[in-house]
Amino acid sequence: MQGLTELLFRRAYEECFPGVIGLAVSPFISLTHGNLAEAWEKIDDVWPERNVGSIPVIPQILGKEPEEFVELTNRLHDIGYDEVNWNMGCPMRKVTGKHRGSGILPYPDEVRGILDAVVPNIHTRLSVKVRLGLRDKHEIFDLVPILNDYPLASVTVHPRLGRQQYNGVPDMYTFAELLPLLKAPVVYNGDILTASDARRIRERFPQVADIMVGRGVLYSPTLPLEINGASLTDDERHQAARRFIRHLMESIRTTMPTEQSRIRKTKEYWCLLWKALPITESQARQVLHAQELTDVDKIIDDLTQ
Repeated sequence: MQGLTELLFRRAYEECFPGVIGLAVSPFISLTHGNLAEAWEKIDDVWPERNVGSIPVIPQILGKEPEEFVELTNRLHDIGYDEVNWNMGCPMRKVTGKHRGSGILPYPDEVRGILDAVVPNIHTRLSVKVRLGLRDKHEIFDLVPILNDYPLASVTVHPRLGRQQYNGVPDMYTFAELLPLLKAPVVYNGDILTASDARRIRERFPQVADIMVGRGVLYSPTLPLEINGASLTDDERHQAARRFIRHLMESIRTTMPTEQSRIRKTKEYWCLLWKALPITESQARQVLHAQELTDVDKIIDDLTQ
């Protein structure tokens, strides 16, 4: 969801569906190469004054540099945040190859060293997001006693391996084995695409503290409403999706600085959002094939009428 659950999206969603999503995790702020100055330049997305009227957000950090992690976290505390999230779940190969994201999961001693250095020295709570491992589901079980040694705010678990990316299906049997072993509240994440998916998770795993949705809210913007109990007809679902898409596209038009950036961002969202509409893939591809902003906008306007 990197680049998609950004402020632009969070604000547009809150304006269309106020109060429906209780909390969002920001796209990760990367500590690549330990460059704190470069990381700090990227916090516009979570700057509090800019997030007024948006979904409440927890800043997420991707990195393995303890000193920079501590300093960045304490700077985030100074501007008003009481929790940060450590991303140990990102499956992108360019990330995992550097022991970042899910690439750190096979190295429990490295994880402990980072937590030892970070947890006592930050002024916020720390939550983490993990997968079952990078290459082997047993990697997470080597991490459990380490995670349990720290007062984590929560552990979000996506029950896939990093090497799977988003292929295959979540391993619910391993998740069931893992869940009672973790001391911190556990948040479930992975393939929540319908309200029924969320209901099945809650019924099967009543110990789960909360549910995190990702791609599902882009495939169907009304998904959080339905998870919260709203009963919608197909027509109501499509009408709500149309309203949200038009609102988001208008936000892109008025926020992005150049025509090319507006085209790029529009197509990036459209690749997922079109699935919320009663249109065919062939119709949706018209947007992706269009080269001029006026053409992109006209096709979307026509398809969302």
